[in-house]
Amino acid sequence: MKGVILAAGGGTRLAPLTNTRAKPAIPVANKPLIEHIIASLKGAGIEDIVIIVNTSGELEKLLEDGSKLGVKLKYAVQEEQLGTAHAISLVKEMVTEPFILVNGDNLVPRSVVNELVEKFNGTATITLLKAEDLSSLSTCELDGNKVLKIIEKPKSGEELSPYASIGTYAFSPEIFDYIDKVEKSPRGEYELPSAMDLMLRDGKEMTWVETEQFQHLSHPWDMLSETVVFLDIMEEAREGTIEEGAVLKGKVSIGKGTVIKSGAYIEGPVLIGENCTIGPNCFIRAYTTIGNNCRVGNAVEIKNSVIFDGTNVPHLSYIGDSVIGENVNFGAGTVLANFRLDKKNIKMEIKGDLVDTERKKLGAIVGDNTKFGSNVVVNPGRKIGANCNIWPGTVVTKDLDDGEDYK
Repeated sequence: MKGVILAAGGGTRLAPLTNTRAKPAIPVANKPLIEHIIASLKGAGIEDIVIIVNTSGELEKLLEDGSKLGVKLKYAVQEEQLGTAHAISLVKEMVTEPFILVNGDNLVPRSVVNELVEKFNGTATITLLKAEDLSSLSTCELDGNKVLKIIEKPKSGEELSPYASIGTYAFSPEIFDYIDKVEKSPRGEYELPSAMDLMLRDGKEMTWVETEQFQHLSHPWDMLSETVVFLDIMEEAREGTIEEGAVLKGKVSIGKGTVIKSGAYIEGPVLIGENCTIGPNCFIRAYTTIGNNCRVGNAVEIKNSVIFDGTNVPHLSYIGDSVIGENVNFGAGTVLANFRLDKKNIKMEIKGDLVDTERKKLGAIVGDNTKFGSNVVVNPGRKIGANCNIWPGTVVTKDLDDGEDYK
């Protein structure tokens, strides 16, 4: 079998993290999301993979021909975002055998891909997840192990079962015949569920497998949930230097060239990349990942956060339940608050809508290359764009666009 990864989407709901990188290039556990997907396919014996990309060229530059990952990669470019069915149609001439199709924003465990390969019925087998809210997914009518009907993003009352498609499939090349027949949806896109529905109406058999292991990167705070999944299964490796007087409890992985200085207190699971300086006298709490070439200095506390490469938190700062982009610099006394005094869920504005994150604790989402002056406080649930300058002593009470000078 071959693999096909849908990776052309813009990921605008993940801004500001996607303002400076492709969505599949976002680092999860210090490795681009798409590399995790490739590893799952490779682990299931699939080494010939086609990636559907946009016109930026970023993923081609990042992954090249795949040889460094032990796979063979080819690319198809979707020049205009016209939907998933349109994207898949671009690989028709490249994929002439059964294939596994994965959305590029899904963290799919190897076990799920293995089960799809093993239980593929020769025509179409899909992966389903029991979900409470189906409004943004595809609902399926089922009869035993067979799928009878699919509705994309059902309205309230249209749900066919509590099971939803999670964007991981096994198809024969026959799916391309039905993709060619798909008409534009009310959203103006050619959508894969429409092709699957045509297949079912034509009497083709579609089977399903169930999974409980699924993480979808849709909103910025999903980064925190995905980090928990990876750190729980992480294998510990300590390749750096740990000074006397540093305390490491639980599972803590440290990359090459990293120094953990005296007085640092780290409660695992925690992942720290290469060539970092941690300490002295800092506190890093569970479910934190720190990228390569980072600095965490004196009297800094970091809790349940994701920090990308090259970021500096030199002294006297608190970062809680936050996602921090590359090359961000924190002035002394910076606080990213993560809890409302009224104890309500924290909401975040996503594409003009105020979305309930369903989290009591959530700090800030900070874009690349932003600089904080001393004694800055950021309210819970704020998004700060890339290349911003936050002046000393300010309180950030609203979202900031890229490049803002906030006084």
